[in-house]
Amino acid sequence: MIDVQRLRVLRAVAEHGSFNQAATALRLTPSAVSQQVATLERSLGAQVVARSTRGVTLTQAGQIMLGAAEAVAAELEHAQQQVARLSTGRPQLTVATFTSGGRLLLPAALDRLMAVHPRTVLHVREGEPEDTLPLVRQGAVDLALAYHFDGPLPVGPGPSSSLEWTPLLEDPLHVVLPQGHRLADREALDLAELAAEPWVLGCLKTETYLRRYAERAGFDPDVRGTTTDYFFARSLVAAGVGISLIPSIALTPEIPGLCTVPIMPPAPIRHIGVAAIRRSDRPHVTTFVDALRECATRQHKGR
Repeated sequence: MIDVQRLRVLRAVAEHGSFNQAATALRLTPSAVSQQVATLERSLGAQVVARSTRGVTLTQAGQIMLGAAEAVAAELEHAQQQVARLSTGRPQLTVATFTSGGRLLLPAALDRLMAVHPRTVLHVREGEPEDTLPLVRQGAVDLALAYHFDGPLPVGPGPSSSLEWTPLLEDPLHVVLPQGHRLADREALDLAELAAEPWVLGCLKTETYLRRYAERAGFDPDVRGTTTDYFFARSLVAAGVGISLIPSIALTPEIPGLCTVPIMPPAPIRHIGVAAIRRSDRPHVTTFVDALRECATRQHKGR
C-alpha cells in the first residue's frame, strides 16, 4: 500500500522543483525528502523523479502519482469538511478569488447563496489564479473565481482533469490615456500607434501580454511604472507617468482626467470563469456557481 505521507512529499517536490525547497516547505531535512521519494520509487518499481543539477522534474510515472496525490488530498479535505459539518450542523464553503473579479461578481453571488443556504459558513481568500487553482484541485478551497489569457489555465504541476471550469465573462483589456492625449478621441486603437508611449503596468502578469502583443506590433514597450493594483496604475496615468492596459472590469470606479479606448483586434482578453471539483453532493457550491453565472450575464448586458 502506498503511504500518504510519501505522496505528500511528492506533491511538495513537484511544486517546488527541488528536494531542498520541498524540505523547507515540509519542515523536513533534504535527506528525509530524498529517502521518502526513494522509498516510494522502490514500492512502485518505477522512477518518479528525474534528478539533475537544475533540480528535479517528474517522470511520466511521477505525473501519474502526482494526480493520485492530488486526488487523495482532495478526498481527505472533503472528508474533513463533512466531519466539520456533522459537528456544527452547517455546511462550509471556502471561495478563492482574484481582486477585481471578486469586487465585481462576488458580493451579489454571496447574497444569492446566503438567501438559498442561509446556514452556510463562508470563508473568502484572495489570490491570483496560479495560486488558487491548485488549491481547488487539492481540496483546500471549494472553488476559485479565476482568469486566464490566451493560454491554458495556470493550475500548476499535475493533471487538471479533475477541475470543472465554468466560463463566466470575457474581459477585454483597454488602453487608458490621460484626457487631452492626442489619441484620446479615437473609437479604437491599433497597438502599433502606441509604440512611442511610456507604459504603466497595473498587474505584473499584464507585462507578459503587453510585450507579446507589442512584439507583434513591432515595438518594445517603454515601461515606466509597475504596480499590482489597477486603480493605482490608473492614478499614475492621470498623473502623467504613462498610459496603461487595463481589463474592462477594473475600470471602475472612474478616475477624473482619464479616457478609455478599446484595442483593435486581435486584442488581449482575460477569460474569467470559476473552477470547482466535480461533485454531486455539494448543493451550496452549485448554487454559488449558478449565482456567479447570473451576475456575469447581468454584467455583460450592462456594458
